[in-house]
Amino acid sequence: MTTFLAKFAMIHILALLSLCVIDIGCIQGVMSLGINYGQVANNLPPPQEVIGLLNSLKLTKARIYDTNPQVLTAFANSNIELIVTVENQMLTTLMDPQQALQWVNTHIKPFFPSTRITGIAVGNEVFTDDDTTLMANLVPAITSIHSALVQLGLDQFIQVSTPNSQAVLEESYPPSAGCFKPELNGFMSQYLQFLSITKSPFWINAYPYFAYKDDPSQIPLDYVLLNPNAGIVDPYTKLHYDNMLYAQVDAVIFAISRMGFGGLEVRISETGWPSKGDENEIGATIENAQVYNKNLLRRQLRNEGTPLRPNMKLEVYIFALFNEDLKPGPTSERNYGLFKPDGTMTYNVGLTSVSNSSTSSASISLTSSASQVTKP
Repeated sequence: MTTFLAKFAMIHILALLSLCVIDIGCIQGVMSLGINYGQVANNLPPPQEVIGLLNSLKLTKARIYDTNPQVLTAFANSNIELIVTVENQMLTTLMDPQQALQWVNTHIKPFFPSTRITGIAVGNEVFTDDDTTLMANLVPAITSIHSALVQLGLDQFIQVSTPNSQAVLEESYPPSAGCFKPELNGFMSQYLQFLSITKSPFWINAYPYFAYKDDPSQIPLDYVLLNPNAGIVDPYTKLHYDNMLYAQVDAVIFAISRMGFGGLEVRISETGWPSKGDENEIGATIENAQVYNKNLLRRQLRNEGTPLRPNMKLEVYIFALFNEDLKPGPTSERNYGLFKPDGTMTYNVGLTSVSNSSTSSASISLTSSASQVTKP
């Protein structure tokens, strides 16, 4: 047995023991929790072993950042719902309906339905990219890909959308003041119209960590870590927020409503907290990452909604499954993983009981160029 498999077998046992939460339930009951499976690394286990890891954690939703055929083949008959991604550099090509049709025929159709592809993320954080041509090409590419799915009879099974940075907002505090940057209104109106017609969700990459790192003296740590705290009250809606993550989501909902599309669902495509960072990356510690992800997991087990939509469970994808050693940028970018590449946990976040937080299993991860604008 390989080193990874040996450690994986032990993790499997520990995960089954530790991910059940007394008085709350088991993670297998959380239909609104997924994980981002990034692969910018040279030391990760093969996809087939990754499936075993996901199964041990009772996770049934994952997202990859491409359409790697090795991964798509490995995930066949795994019962794991998979969101795939169109790389940003492909958008210009896929604006052409015929190119989009060829892309779907090549990258999606051969694997579906054995591999449960449920979504296509077209690009990543394009609306906050410096390339205005790329921004202009996004909605046409999304439309072409959806039209290809319609032509092949796959549109009823696969949604098309794009993940957005929190930086698409001009204002986000208080949440009721949420609005998009004026320069994005033209693009955003077209995009929201598409989501409304196809009943697809608005995905947001939400990272309270960034807000805290940029202004630790003014932002309470407990507020961003989802710990018990006094929180804030929106002066206009009188809604109480005990954490920044929910405030960020509701700010996006208000921004969408201001554009005339209030019925759209907002989901979190990425969130997490780095377990390690550079000297100037304040708050990037194992302790904080453990607390943030443990608290997030608890809330997901309760199928919570935000204060604005308390009865609609918030779908969240954790970033990420593994630490990725080839990611560029600061140290934090390579240290968001739930697991290390050898299959050992980065740190424990599961609970064996509500009163005992010393044993457990899970961890979260992130990487994004998003800059946070929410301020308590």
